[in-house]
Amino acid sequence: MVLRMRFIHLIGNHEFLDQMIDKYFDRYEIQLEDSYIELKGSKYVIQNTESDPYKEVLEKAELLAATAGGGQAETEMGIEKAVRTIGQLTETYNAFQAKKQRLLEKKQSIENALADIQPYRFVNHDIQDILDFRSVKYRFGKIPKEFFLSLSDYIEQELATIFYQCETTADYIYGVYFVPAIEAEKVDAVYTSLYFERFYMPDGYQGTLEEACDMYEAQHLGVKEELAELDKELGAFMADERGAILTARAVLRRHASHYDIKKLAAYRKTEDNMLFLLCGWMAERDAARFEKEMEAEPDVYCLVEDEFSGRHSRPPTKLKNPKLLKPFEMFTRMYGIPAYNEMDPTIFIGLTYSVLFGMMFGDLGQGLVLFGGGALLYYLKKLDLAAIISCCGIFSAFFGFLFGSVFGFEDLIEARWLRPVSAMADLPFIGKLNTVFVLSVGLGMGLILLTMLFHIINGIRAKDIEATLLDVNGLAGLTFYGGLVLTAALFLTGNRLPAGIVLLLLFGLPLLVIAVREPLLALLTRKGSAMPREKVMFVVQAFFELFEMLLSYFSNTLSFVRIGAFAVSHAAMMEVVLMLAGAEQGGRPNWLAMVLGNLFVCGMEGLVVGIQVLRLQYYEFFSRFYKGNGREFKPSRKAISS
Repeated sequence: MVLRMRFIHLIGNHEFLDQMIDKYFDRYEIQLEDSYIELKGSKYVIQNTESDPYKEVLEKAELLAATAGGGQAETEMGIEKAVRTIGQLTETYNAFQAKKQRLLEKKQSIENALADIQPYRFVNHDIQDILDFRSVKYRFGKIPKEFFLSLSDYIEQELATIFYQCETTADYIYGVYFVPAIEAEKVDAVYTSLYFERFYMPDGYQGTLEEACDMYEAQHLGVKEELAELDKELGAFMADERGAILTARAVLRRHASHYDIKKLAAYRKTEDNMLFLLCGWMAERDAARFEKEMEAEPDVYCLVEDEFSGRHSRPPTKLKNPKLLKPFEMFTRMYGIPAYNEMDPTIFIGLTYSVLFGMMFGDLGQGLVLFGGGALLYYLKKLDLAAIISCCGIFSAFFGFLFGSVFGFEDLIEARWLRPVSAMADLPFIGKLNTVFVLSVGLGMGLILLTMLFHIINGIRAKDIEATLLDVNGLAGLTFYGGLVLTAALFLTGNRLPAGIVLLLLFGLPLLVIAVREPLLALLTRKGSAMPREKVMFVVQAFFELFEMLLSYFSNTLSFVRIGAFAVSHAAMMEVVLMLAGAEQGGRPNWLAMVLGNLFVCGMEGLVVGIQVLRLQYYEFFSRFYKGNGREFKPSRKAISS
């Protein structure tokens, strides 16, 4: 159900605002509105333009807390000390990070240098001697494997070069080639044509490249040890300061949350001081307790309104439903939150969804499996869908008991009501028809009439004359469809039909009202002209609208045949499972086939039935009476206790 709301105003000295937030906003759920907008920009109030003074320092505190590890604040701390503590600790933390960054850059530089010369590690010559060559040119680099054979052919053809092969990878051969200076241009062109990629060896190496690699590896190990020692020091520092960090963060979070509330306040300057003005929504019961408690506050005045016509914002919607049906709020929210003056369909969808699912999936054994599985999943994961499955399982088991079906076996227990496959009804004019189909259509008619009543109630709440009286789902539509249902029931049960004049009034008058609802509405509300300008077009349009309405009534009613169809198909599918398991003639079944067949039917058909029942809810029920265009109640702070 939708809880009744109250609009509250809080007025007091701005010096007491923080104190009031700490004292009351953790115990009461209040959805605050922008007070300046609610007061419509009165010249006597000032908009709050203060920026959050704790945003940056809180971000630093969150970073420090993430590094220090989780836990709870154990002591209290003033806001000034909290800001100072986080500032000092951040400086120390940043110094650690700066030192660490320098070491990481050094480590990366060593790794890059090592990666460059590693392939040439086993060139057993003093690298400085090679770099000092004048009459002989050298080129370090790599050549693709597929072109190395071609290079060998060129060298055999007395190309003036020597290639010294080094490391080999999956794609490349690394090496260095030497060439006389006078032949360098020609030889370089040949190597380039073979996709040789040159590496320019930097100056400054002493000894062989293997010695240089050993030097870099030693430096790399030293930097890693320094990083490990630095991380150890930082860890010890953060562990020592964890308590102070967490305490300061808690204080900053509380004051930052104060700002989230304070930014919605407006202010009014008086001769003596500055007053704050806060306004928002509370549930009626909470508002009564809050108003009574505020009477003891000499520095704050509280005003509670129950008339919302002059409010800038619409009342939010706060739902409260029985625990058993609360998970079905998920389906309501999927369609839309009910408006404040609209019916909450949660109880309706909870009951009808469970009953219809049970009728379409009636099996005592499989229903108990759904109940147990859903309950276990809800206990472990707290999923609303699991609770819905569990609830549907109860009704599946109930209807399975009435149908005499247990895991597909139809001979273990007697049917307490009927068996969907074999039960037949003899109807006048129609003949024999499956009883479950007849009952499904009858149930659907009753639910359609009920949703029309809901539509009328919503129309009365919204003070909408058209929705209440003239709409297809209003009083006119209810009278027409109710007359059809009554006439069909009398005819099929062999009772006498009402007199012709009664039928004419029962069917003709509502259709006439629906056809002329627009001019009739203009006449009742005295808005606009009662007579249409284009009379011919009005008649044609009214005719086709009535035809569409009658067609929709017919198709919507027949849509409920699916309830009986799924009840019959479930029994038929289980007969197939029994046949495959060798148990259709009362023989000894293959229990593995029985288990797998039941699991398949339970999963596959359960999913399909769940979707079909939800379709009935949204398209056959909700579309008649429910808009779902409300806004959800979102308290500025979640109450710790009521």
